[in-house]
Amino acid sequence: MENALLIGLSRQVALARELDVIANNVANIGTTGFKARSLRFEEYLMPKASGDSFPRPDKRMSYVQDRETVLDLSGGPVERTGNPLDVVVNGDGMLAVQTPKGERYTRNGALQINAQGNLVTSDGYPVLGESGPIAFTGTEKFIAIGADGTVSAEDGARGKIKMVGVKDPRSLTNEGGNVFSATTALQPADKTVRLESGALERSNVKPVIEMSRLIEVNRSYATVSAMLQRNDDMRRSAIEKLAAIPS
Repeated sequence: MENALLIGLSRQVALARELDVIANNVANIGTTGFKARSLRFEEYLMPKASGDSFPRPDKRMSYVQDRETVLDLSGGPVERTGNPLDVVVNGDGMLAVQTPKGERYTRNGALQINAQGNLVTSDGYPVLGESGPIAFTGTEKFIAIGADGTVSAEDGARGKIKMVGVKDPRSLTNEGGNVFSATTALQPADKTVRLESGALERSNVKPVIEMSRLIEVNRSYATVSAMLQRNDDMRRSAIEKLAAIPS
């Protein structure tokens, strides 16, 4: 009975973690450039210690554990805004931004100019150019962002947005705030990565799928919980019957 309890608890822990991931996806349906995540699970076999010397050796028991969180880097739907500071990153690339923790990367292309005249994301992170942050004097009336990342005003170019290539989602670690750090050095994006001005990439979360999965996980959790309750009732009943045997 204890084995069934432990296996059921391992499944509940895994489902609870998956529920957290799904809830985070649903909460960010409206977040610009957000990338959905999912969990992968694997079988964890009971350690080697077992009673193999018995006539009926112990059977190997399989537990459940979450192996990793997978990042989906597929593109989200594109929304036309007409704002020249809004950009979509087309291809396997990300924008480089400056955060208090150092250089980080994002697909959030909702750019704006802050009070200090710096080009920043909607989260307030300065957008990095190939030669440092991109700044304006505040008097510019025309600002354009080219497909190669070149930022220009009526009096000339102000810099070129730094873009990095991301081929392997496992090289990124989410740090919250819709930004990522890299576990390995990222190389500059190749020429196939282009910026599209006047549009935004919305979240790639699929609401119907996520809500269906949310219901499925809740049901699975309830099923395991009911199984554990029945197991506990059986144990209690067995103890009561054994205690009722006359000495």
